[in-house]
Amino acid sequence: MAFYHSKYAPPRKKRKNKFRRFLLWLLFILILAAAGAGYYFYTIVFNPNVWTPEQKEVSVFIPTGSSFDDVKLILFEKGLIIHRTNFEWWAETKKYPDRVMPGHYLIKDGLSNNDLIDLLRSGDQTPVNVIFNNDRNVYELAGKVGMQIEADSADILRIIQSVSLMNRTGLDSANIKTLFIPNTYEFYWNTTAGSFVDKMVEEHQKFWTDDRIKKAEHLKMTPAEVVTLASIVEKETNKNDEKAALAGVYINRINSGWRLQADPTVVYAIGDFNIRRVLNKQKKFESPYNTYMHLGLPPGPICIPFISSVYAVLNYEDHNYMFFCAKDDLSGYHVFARTNAEHRRNAKKYQEALNEMRIYK
Repeated sequence: MAFYHSKYAPPRKKRKNKFRRFLLWLLFILILAAAGAGYYFYTIVFNPNVWTPEQKEVSVFIPTGSSFDDVKLILFEKGLIIHRTNFEWWAETKKYPDRVMPGHYLIKDGLSNNDLIDLLRSGDQTPVNVIFNNDRNVYELAGKVGMQIEADSADILRIIQSVSLMNRTGLDSANIKTLFIPNTYEFYWNTTAGSFVDKMVEEHQKFWTDDRIKKAEHLKMTPAEVVTLASIVEKETNKNDEKAALAGVYINRINSGWRLQADPTVVYAIGDFNIRRVLNKQKKFESPYNTYMHLGLPPGPICIPFISSVYAVLNYEDHNYMFFCAKDDLSGYHVFARTNAEHRRNAKKYQEALNEMRIYK
């Protein structure tokens, strides 16, 4: 008996071919979709998403205790993130909100979301340079340092003035400034006040080597007294090439039992730092810092002197000058004298120069 296909029924082979073509198209579409999704994912993660003005590095400071929202606000306010939603998504995917690390970070132009988040959550921050010098007191010092690291200036000041620090260093409230050696120091921005002071104690100990201590002992001075004299030299001149000569005059006076009679100590005692010409009546101002009124060194330094001034005292010029006076050319340099008569002539020339410049106080 013979079997025949109905003329309306499609051949089985034809149906299979159609199904295969459908599977191939579906597979092709899925591959395209996967490729598109992969490319989109790649662009979110690895394409540049950071913009900086003029392609220069930008400093970003993330305070201690910051949340992810705080970090976003910092980055967005600086206009650093091109596609914010992409950044937020990838940060959350990498669980950065749970690993916010405080500190100072240098953000480069063209970073990808992945690079930026890896940097921020690594805690691999860039140190900051902390600079201080010539500060008149610990208030100025704490204020200056507090502007360069995260630690609050009030916390820095509290530790500097603490009894525990003075007991630890053997210094007192008048000469605690001598603890600080002016220089450029590297710190992490989120350094605490305590860590900053600890570092300064360490640097002070490094600076006062056996050789320098022996030089101080030769002068019959403690390191604090050397720095105190250096602070007077510092305020007398900003010319490094004559600091040792000025230091020699003061050491000659000390060794001869004379008063130092240093004008900068009068200015410091009065507290008016706009004074350019110390008058005779001002030299009678009563203060332990006024070396016209009191014999020997003042109780402590009148500023935090540069290292060059400390070196000048330790390596003072050995001469027999007992006086010096600013030159009448107002160059900032000084002229030296052995006798009071010679000094008076030099001083008269300088005073006349001040009169011509109408500098009376």
